[in-house]
Amino acid sequence: MLLLASSTLHAKDLVLDTMAMELDRSFQTLQEETNPPYFLSYEITEEAILSISGAFGQVTGSENSVNRLLDIDLRVGDHLVDNTHPVRMPFGFGTLFDMVLPLVIPVDDPEALRTVLWIHTDKKFKQAVTQFTNVENILQAQVEKDDKSGDFSQTPTENYVEGTKELVIDEELLKRKIRLYTQFFSEAEHIRSNSATLSGKVETRWFVNSEGTRIKVSHPYFRLAISASTKADDGMVLSKSITFEGSTQESLLQDTKIVTEAQQLIADLKALREAPLAEPYTGPAILYGRATGVFFHEILGHRLEGHRLKDDDDGQTFLKAVNTQILPESISVVFDPTVDYWDDTVLIGSYKFDNQGVKGRRVVIVDRGVLKGFLMSRRPLEGFPTSNGHGRKSTGNLAIARQSNMFVEVENPVSYETLEQMLIDRVIQEDKPYGLIFHDIQGGFTNTGVSMPNAFQVTPVLVYKLFPDGKKEVIRGANLIGTPLTTFSRVEQGADDYAVFNGMCGAESGWVPVSTVAPSLLVSQIEVQKSGTSRDIPPILPSPVRPPADRSIHTH
Repeated sequence: MLLLASSTLHAKDLVLDTMAMELDRSFQTLQEETNPPYFLSYEITEEAILSISGAFGQVTGSENSVNRLLDIDLRVGDHLVDNTHPVRMPFGFGTLFDMVLPLVIPVDDPEALRTVLWIHTDKKFKQAVTQFTNVENILQAQVEKDDKSGDFSQTPTENYVEGTKELVIDEELLKRKIRLYTQFFSEAEHIRSNSATLSGKVETRWFVNSEGTRIKVSHPYFRLAISASTKADDGMVLSKSITFEGSTQESLLQDTKIVTEAQQLIADLKALREAPLAEPYTGPAILYGRATGVFFHEILGHRLEGHRLKDDDDGQTFLKAVNTQILPESISVVFDPTVDYWDDTVLIGSYKFDNQGVKGRRVVIVDRGVLKGFLMSRRPLEGFPTSNGHGRKSTGNLAIARQSNMFVEVENPVSYETLEQMLIDRVIQEDKPYGLIFHDIQGGFTNTGVSMPNAFQVTPVLVYKLFPDGKKEVIRGANLIGTPLTTFSRVEQGADDYAVFNGMCGAESGWVPVSTVAPSLLVSQIEVQKSGTSRDIPPILPSPVRPPADRSIHTH
């Protein structure tokens, strides 16, 4: 059971008031220094977590903790050039993405909190002065950049305070559910490993800055992740995961749905274990539901994050493409962190304010195929001088432009059945032996830098061949590869079967939760390469917890 405290705007909050008091004192005092700060912010993140882990029908561990971490952003210089300016250092790169370990801090005692803020603000100021001196010296020896937009943008002052939401969970109930959801894996002979984690978390953030912004938000989040693996006779390890999200314990624990999907996961792994290996392939394919979400997140989303487009070492794929067509006219791409649900599915990329105190907002990035802009933090870009509420990070990092909730919208969609028929028609037209359906993609990576080819590789976990007669065959070991501009130019048609992908995205500012809502898409040409495999043989010893196959019928 989750108890929610009431939320109020502009309410008094002792932690927020203490932070604001010490920030104002420190900022004003430091104005007397030779290189005073022009900006200072404090962010305290508190995570109250209860998680239960299990496998094969048993509970394997639990965690119950409360962590409070402090991040300080102190800037010396001015909005045009400050100590965070990315420059080439003699032995590497700095300073924008330099990670600093977050500071564990108290919040219950105002005097203890002020002391911690004072000590670490002093350290942060000294560090910033040194960084700024290095930046100035290095810039004197470099050619001036074409982008004159600066290092930090102006933004409106925000004041928003809501009550702390308390995490109250029935721990014994969670343990029973873990046993229920994982027991089927102990009964499946082909399953080699299994794990599940059921967790509840309330994240509370306090944020203040020297511009007058004062924000407190508190957000509950419940998640179940189940994974398993098997091993084919040729040694290839095959893994697959399923996740479920909810805003309350009750909304998450939908037994029928979870048990059904867990049993489907077991069946998928059995089919994959017995499936033939993928062959190198170039031809038409369908990205199915969630697979489209992962694909667009990896291949398009990261190339729309504004900070990359200022980096000379980035490929800057779309920097000069504003107001040009990058997708078919039938497709639009919108980011909106203010949307909490899609149907009855929680979108974990939602938030009220980003990590720079800027209100989250809806941003149309691609309008009917035409690129209109980028995701922006408070680090401006030529032609895009302000943040649109996408400055995000995990603790210990400096906020940069990151994705939130991505919506891939299709005009004049067709049914999924029609999309499959269109794929068959293309296969016949091009005299291909089959087309491919990428049913599920776990993740992948994309390279946006200039030091390596601007390519991507995503990892499908469930792929089907679709033959001209309509028959399907599971295959394994396929990696989807390509280059972004070519691949997006081959997108032809979308369906009306929207699905949600929720996941954690890792990039320069750490791991942040993201969501994508997208339909199945027909792509006229994709490329597949074989994935690597192990040569280890499957286990010789039989499982100690499963009966021999010929005696299994007598075990009930």
